[in-house]
Amino acid sequence: MLTLLFDGVAYGMLLFILAVGLCVTMGLMNFINLAHGAFAMLGGYLTVGLMQRYGVPFLVCLPLAFVASAAVGVLLERTLYRTMYKKPHLDQVLFSIGLAFMAVASADFLMGSQQQIMQLPDWLRGRTEWFADTPFVLGMGHYRLFIIAVCAGLTVGLQYALSATRFGSRLRASVDDARVASGLGINVNVVFAATFAVGSGLAGLGGALGAEVLGLDPTFPLKFMVYFLIVVAVGGTSSITGPLLAALLLGVADVAGKYYVPKLGAFIVYSLMIAILIWRPQGLFVRQGGKS
Repeated sequence: MLTLLFDGVAYGMLLFILAVGLCVTMGLMNFINLAHGAFAMLGGYLTVGLMQRYGVPFLVCLPLAFVASAAVGVLLERTLYRTMYKKPHLDQVLFSIGLAFMAVASADFLMGSQQQIMQLPDWLRGRTEWFADTPFVLGMGHYRLFIIAVCAGLTVGLQYALSATRFGSRLRASVDDARVASGLGINVNVVFAATFAVGSGLAGLGGALGAEVLGLDPTFPLKFMVYFLIVVAVGGTSSITGPLLAALLLGVADVAGKYYVPKLGAFIVYSLMIAILIWRPQGLFVRQGGKS
C-alpha cells in the first residue's frame, strides 16, 4: 500500500512538472496550448538520443532538454503563437492541436514509431525497502525518489518566482492589463516570451525525466494531452498549488486504479474527473472567489 502511494506521488509530481507550463499559459496568459506535450516529447527524444548515440551523462541531458525545449518554445512563440493570443479559444484549440499532430508526424518520420528505451545510470536503478517485515512495506525506487526530489525543488522555485520576484509581479501586471503594464515600462512581449519559454522548458525537462516512467513514442503529445488537461481543470489555473494537488491526486488514483483494477484503471480516473467537475466546475482546489 505504501509502495503504491509512493509511486503515485512520484507519478503525480512528474505530471505536475509536465503540465505546469500549460497551467501558466492558460491561467496567466489566457492561451490554450494543446501542443504543450510536443515540448515534452522533444525533451524526451533529445535526452534519449544524447545518451544512446553520444554517451552524454543523464544529469547533463536534463538541463540540455530544458534549454532546447525553451529555445524552441521562444521561437514558436515569437513566430506563431503570438498571433493567436487575442483569437477566440476555438481558434487557439484548432491551431495548437494542429501543431500537436504535426509534431507527432514529424517524430514518427524522423525517429520511427517504436518506443524509445532509456538506460538509466546505475545509481538510479534498483529500490530500497523499508518495513520489509511488516504489512506496510515501503519500496522506494531510486529513480522515482530522484523524480520526487527534483520536482519538489522545481515546485518551490517556481512558486517563489511567481509570487515573490519582480518577474512574477510583471507577469501578473501584463496579464491584468497589457496596455497599462506597457505604460509603466514593462516590455509585455518579452515577459510573455520568457513565460512561454519557461513553461516549454519545464515540459521538456518533464519529458526527459518521464521517458523511462511514461514511455516515449511519437504519440506522446496526444497520449498525455488529456492528463495535462485534467490537472488544469481539476486544480484550476489561478495558482500552481491547485494543479500540484490535482496532479498528486491524479497520480495516486491512476497508479492505484491500474494496480487494483487493471482493466478499469483509466475508467476510474476519468470517472473521478467527471464527478469532481460536476461537483466543483471551477476546480477542486479553487475557492469560490477564484483563488486556489
